[in-house]
Amino acid sequence: MTKILRNDLQIISSLIEDGEKVLDVGCGNGNLIEFLSREKNVDCKGIEIELEKMNSCLKKGLSVVQGDANYDLNDFSDNSFSTVILSQTIQATIFPERVIKNLIRIGKRAIISFPNFAYWKIRLDLLFRGRMPKNDILPHEWYNTPNIHLCSISDFENFCKQK
Repeated sequence: MTKILRNDLQIISSLIEDGEKVLDVGCGNGNLIEFLSREKNVDCKGIEIELEKMNSCLKKGLSVVQGDANYDLNDFSDNSFSTVILSQTIQATIFPERVIKNLIRIGKRAIISFPNFAYWKIRLDLLFRGRMPKNDILPHEWYNTPNIHLCSISDFENFCKQK
């Protein structure tokens, strides 16, 4: 039985070729690397900061280590993966610029997804309710969110052009 992936993970998986070597940074419960391993014969590794999520991956037989993207990506060799994925994680990092530099150092390419904090539905929520959004993608309250670097797609594109 094939698990249904989150929308951004479906798009990411469509960008991965059969037989690639992939690192999923902040792999969570491992759904993406499990799918890629099974469906595309991809050599997948994961790194996850939360012990419970990492243990969940290990129980599935996935190759995952516990680590913090802010610091532990330094341990990976240059160009050791064809693709490095950072999905729904960059906004929760302490040092996003350092993390991105490491992603492109250790992978031939990097795929990054993040919540678009300028999405019109989020802006309408702020406008009409005057409160920070809370939904399936952003399930936390303002005071307990892991999101510390909020950006829009335009912000991210501008960052990429500047760097």
